[in-house]
Amino acid sequence: MALIEEGRICIKKNGRDAGSKAAITKVVDSKFVMVVTGIRPKERKCNVSHLEFLPDKIDIKNRAQLAKTLEIEEAKFDKKPAPEKKAKTEKK
Repeated sequence: MALIEEGRICIKKNGRDAGSKAAITKVVDSKFVMVVTGIRPKERKCNVSHLEFLPDKIDIKNRAQLAKTLEIEEAKFDKKPAPEKKAKTEKK
């Protein structure tokens, strides 16, 4: 069983997401992976030493399964924040 592979479920040990479930979406190299967590569903780079790997593996392309596993709403995936409006400056 390879631990560092796409679709592997793990638990974050460090950082803002510590204690939450995460799913590996992409393997960058032997030390870094891209993960999606239940707290912050945007894909982020993570050091593998900050992860505790679980025996579970899912299909990461199946958004419904991913949302159910990470216990988040499916609508939150890849939701981009609204762009900030710049205040107009008056010219004199």
